[in-house]
Amino acid sequence: MGLSQSDLALSRLRQMVFSGELAPGSNHFEADLADRLGMSRTPVREAALTMQAQGLVDVQPRRGVRIRPIAAEDMADIYDVLCELESLAAARAAERDYGTQDLQAAQDCIDEMDSALSRQDRAAWADADDRFHIELVRLGGNARVMEIVARYTDQVRRARMMTLPLRPLPVQSNEDHRAVLCAIKRGDAEQARALHRAHRQDASTLLTELIRQFGLRRL
Repeated sequence: MGLSQSDLALSRLRQMVFSGELAPGSNHFEADLADRLGMSRTPVREAALTMQAQGLVDVQPRRGVRIRPIAAEDMADIYDVLCELESLAAARAAERDYGTQDLQAAQDCIDEMDSALSRQDRAAWADADDRFHIELVRLGGNARVMEIVARYTDQVRRARMMTLPLRPLPVQSNEDHRAVLCAIKRGDAEQARALHRAHRQDASTLLTELIRQFGLRRL
């Protein structure tokens, strides 16, 4: 069974937002977006409302859809939340006595990140990096943490994708992930927590500095 028109509209609009085709801070009438997508306004509006819940757009009466700007301060706040919750998940994962097979999905993500960097494929690296963080939170085993982290995932992904061409090749990030996973395998909860916190803090500093330096309207 194929995707519904609403699902297709959501997929395409998300892609347009993440790529910057729909620029941060820009406004678009639903009718114009529907024309661009070659569909009626109803699935476009349904998709826009979903994206509003994801923190990507604002749906404004009589003014259409506004793509939310990406502010360095907002990203810093979001990373503060992610830093603490993901670090907690890393510690909890280390306490759960996982075997090698349980941690294989996380290891596969790291291997894929290494392979992507060897090809200098930043988009593939970012995809594997996203999946590593999702898997880390899942391994922590706290459904509330997973729920809160998921609420901010798309906002972070958009900012990262739009700044990806501007950042150094993320070799150190891969080493950070490897160290966190090793601490989890050893059952060293405090080390896993400390390493992941430092990793997320470094990522926050890099991302917010890029946003301040270049501004996302010009990317």
